[in-house]
Amino acid sequence: METTTTTGWGRRALQGARPVPLWLDTPDRPAARPPVKDEEQADLLVVGGGFTGLWTALRAVERSPGTRVLLVEADRLAEQATGRNGGFCEASLTHGEENGRSRWPQEYEALERLGLRNLDEIEETIARYGIDCGFARGGSLTVATRPHEVASLAPEDPGFLDAEAVRAHLDSPTYLAGRHDARGTAVVDPARLAWGLAETAERLGVRIAERSRVTQLRQLPGGDGVQVRLQTPHGTAVVTAEQVVLATNAFPNPLGRSWRHLRARWETVPVYDYVLATEPLTEEQLAALGWDPAVGVADAGNQFHYYRITPDRRILWGGYDVVYHFGRSIREEHLDRPQTFQRLADHFAATFPQLEGIRFTHRWAGVIDTSTQFCALFGQAHGGRTVYATGFTGLGVGASRFAADVMLDRLQGLDTARTRLEMVRKRPPPFPPEPFAWLGIMITTWARAREDATGRRNLWLRTLDRLGLGFDS
Repeated sequence: METTTTTGWGRRALQGARPVPLWLDTPDRPAARPPVKDEEQADLLVVGGGFTGLWTALRAVERSPGTRVLLVEADRLAEQATGRNGGFCEASLTHGEENGRSRWPQEYEALERLGLRNLDEIEETIARYGIDCGFARGGSLTVATRPHEVASLAPEDPGFLDAEAVRAHLDSPTYLAGRHDARGTAVVDPARLAWGLAETAERLGVRIAERSRVTQLRQLPGGDGVQVRLQTPHGTAVVTAEQVVLATNAFPNPLGRSWRHLRARWETVPVYDYVLATEPLTEEQLAALGWDPAVGVADAGNQFHYYRITPDRRILWGGYDVVYHFGRSIREEHLDRPQTFQRLADHFAATFPQLEGIRFTHRWAGVIDTSTQFCALFGQAHGGRTVYATGFTGLGVGASRFAADVMLDRLQGLDTARTRLEMVRKRPPPFPPEPFAWLGIMITTWARAREDATGRRNLWLRTLDRLGLGFDS
């Protein structure tokens, strides 16, 4: 959707938007937990206070009550991708059916069943512990906005929506067709889900420490546990743990500092995703759109928008530009990209011209991790005492819980339907070092944009397909 407004109201709508994530902009945000002090011991140390770490800590004490679990976060809980995403909680573990079937055709049906069961269990967990996070499972609506995208929605199959039918679900003049999947997606306030998971885990005995950054990770002599050094506002602290889970995701894997585990440094790349949120809609505006707030929406291109109604009736509108910075750079200044926010605002105005005059109140960005297989990968070190999951490629809200159980299965030496998956057992090729990573990503981004414009997949993308490689968000 490379289109701009003719009235200019998309530009005016951005004026006054605050550079703050909507989900974190609330007085209800919990106070920071104290950092680790001096020396501590744990049965299980979890590094990372996003969804992957929080689910791991909670599942560990659910599965084995009494386990001494310590979770450490370098910043604040949910400060990074967990508190900055769109709040789409999807059943897919494989970044969609097409990617899953092309990579793991023999086990895709099992992956689909496991993913749906995982989403069911997320819903059950939220209900069981009374976590107030706006969870609503209305499915997803995929829309075609270019003629060549219509065929990708399988017009011959049941559930296809023509232009009139899709506009009955959500009214936009840009829609040419659509498809509604009622089972596989829920929407949620991701920060409140994270805070609820943390509070629940603490009630079950987990200790959480914030502002405790890992600086060193090493196996103890004789293999008797793992020692982790942390930098805190009070100085250096040390944790000795029987087992360790690394849930740092887009941020560098602490194992990657060691030549022995150098591969862990290259398995993912960090990319920046950008989001806007409007002021709350009136009941009349929401009714005019015909939009069920429980349904999330995405368009069918490679460069796609995702959007949904928040619990307080705002439209959250994100995606399209996904930006990689040379050298796997993660910096504060990457969060503010005016040209991307303007592009998003213009696309919003073209999609919903009937909302002319509405304003955006929030603009923000977050860094996410992407892998060459477009979904989570799993690794281990220290004789199996340390495990990790990374590379969720934008689907970590739901898949992080599945990953938590995979890692706990591995730590316990269990042979399960999860650990037997080829997706779990085999790690995909890593990204190359610079400058090759940057060049490859730039060429792939250009090629994907050309495919969006023309409907044709060029030689570069077809070659990556044959090699099982790629770049996605």
